Amino acid sequence: MPRDATETRARLIAEAERLFAEQGIWRVRVQDIVAAAGQKNSSALTYHFGSRNGVLDAILREHGEPIDQDRGEVWAALDDDQTPALIEALIQPLTRRLATASGRCYLRIVAQLSAEFSRWDFDPTHVPANLNAILRLLRDCSSVDDKAQRDERVLGMIQLMTASLAERARRIEAGDPLATEDNVYAANLVDMLTGIIEAPSRTAAGTAPQSASR
Repeated sequence: MPRDATETRARLIAEAERLFAEQGIWRVRVQDIVAAAGQKNSSALTYHFGSRNGVLDAILREHGEPIDQDRGEVWAALDDDQTPALIEALIQPLTRRLATASGRCYLRIVAQLSAEFSRWDFDPTHVPANLNAILRLLRDCSSVDDKAQRDERVLGMIQLMTASLAERARRIEAGDPLATEDNVYAANLVDMLTGIIEAPSRTAAGTAPQSASR
């Protein structure tokens, strides 16, 4: 690809990333991205990515692939398949992305895709290999016998993880004060997510809460 085309593509990705994070994926128009990237040709984004979804996919791949490689390296170094270690491998590469503006944008974008999270087990071909393997092991680690409930716990864990990281990324970008230091935040997030997976079930025989009578 010619240098000018490579630079144009990179600018389009950078501006789409920023706008998606700040304004919301579905509120940003293609022409907004093109204008922010300083392109006079209104079809520049279509030429390079085909559509808004095309540039979104490019952003997710650009971050997701190295993150999953990092995830696999952390997991191998921990050499532990217990819940806290699995979650540590899951989030450590993500908390590192809080250190850069591009990484923070990525975290804010991912949190907007929560409607897709439940598909991780139905369509694993679109889930990075290490992420898929860790999520499956976490489902097996759950103290709950019922598979549907284990699936719900994994989904809830993903939702809390992405929402928490996105909010911290937003606060950093806005210059808002942070309640905890980075290492304390990361450790606390591991504890919270571990609790979702390992908490005892209240729906076991004889322990389900009763509805209040009115």
